[in-house]
Amino acid sequence: MYLLDTNIWLERLLEQEKSDEVKLFLDAIPDKEIYISDLSFYSIAIHLDFKKQHDNLLKFIDDLFIKGRVNLISLEPQLIPEVVKMIKNFKLDFDDAYQFTCAETFGLELISYDKDFDKAKAKRKTPAQIIKMT
Repeated sequence: MYLLDTNIWLERLLEQEKSDEVKLFLDAIPDKEIYISDLSFYSIAIHLDFKKQHDNLLKFIDDLFIKGRVNLISLEPQLIPEVVKMIKNFKLDFDDAYQFTCAETFGLELISYDKDFDKAKAKRKTPAQIIKMT
C-alpha cells in the first residue's frame, strides 16, 4: 500500500514532466491500495484554487473519492510531537515530516519525487521504481 506525496499528484494534475510515469503507476495500482494524507489533499486544493483550476479540483475529487476508492488519512493531534521530532532530527519541513510520519504510522510505502526524504532514510520510492516491480 502506498502513500503518494503531494508532488506525485501535482505532477499528474499539472501535466508536468513525469505525468505519464504517474499515470502508468496509477493505472497499475488498485485505488484501494493508494493513500493520500489530508495535508496533501488540502494543499492540492489550495494550489488548484490559486491557479483558478476549480474544474480540475472537482475532477480530482471525483476521480479519487467518488469514482475511485483512494484512502484519505490524517494524523491525530497527539502524533504531531512525532512530526516535530522528524523536523528536528532530519531537518525536514512540516509537510515532509507529516508525510513521513503518516507513512510510518499507517505502514505505507512513501511514493515521492522529493529527495529531502532521503535525509530521513524514509525508504522513498518513485512511481517508476514501483512500476518496474509490478
